[in-house]
Amino acid sequence: MVKLRLKRCGRKQAVYRIVAIDGRSRREGKDLCKMGFYDPINSQTYLNITAILYFLEKGAQPTGTLFDIFKRAGVFYKFRKKFN
Repeated sequence: MVKLRLKRCGRKQAVYRIVAIDGRSRREGKDLCKMGFYDPINSQTYLNITAILYFLEKGAQPTGTLFDIFKRAGVFYKFRKKFN
């Protein structure tokens, strides 16, 4: 199963990439696709909406934190609108 996860990039400051990754692999494992980044300290988020919608259509499951980020960005509204 494919999961949408956060992958840590920063060494001192925590900066995360949003990636699609196999659910059985570890957090720093090889990702299938990079879809954006999230900086919790500066509250910055960049999302590639088309890639995220593609993986959600294929059945990928976001983690809890990403679910909240996507909800704030309105990704699920666009996801529902695409099917209606």
